Amino acid sequence: MNIQLCNKDNLERYGEIYANAFSGEPWNDNWKVEDAIIHVKELLESKHAYGLEYIIDGKIVGFVLGTSMLFHYGRTFEINDLAVDPQYQKNGIGKQLLEQIKNDVKEQGMTGIHLITSRDGMLPEFYQKHGFKKETEVILMGLDL
Repeated sequence: MNIQLCNKDNLERYGEIYANAFSGEPWNDNWKVEDAIIHVKELLESKHAYGLEYIIDGKIVGFVLGTSMLFHYGRTFEINDLAVDPQYQKNGIGKQLLEQIKNDVKEQGMTGIHLITSRDGMLPEFYQKHGFKKETEVILMGLDL
């Protein structure tokens, strides 16, 4: 087991993990691997991107990736993606990636971490176990085009 910085050379593997993880519960999204690769590539190419990958026996089995942004109260980090290969889920990999990214961005001087997740299912409980709380002062709004 090893956690290290994400590397653009591993985009294809990240795309596979992402497509497989988000095509299952609780999301059930219909991700194509080639689209997931583009998604992750766009995030990694962001000027303020930061991410970690989790490796077992030389194989990447999960990653966490996000970007930071400066606000009047300080720089915050937004976790855009936390994905673990379904074959390796329920082994604490997501927990370890989350704990490491929390420590890393705190060391970098971030004032907080935000993320968007499913309202239902196991994910809110997972994040709450790790110190996240539901925001009460903001709402997510969207517009279909």
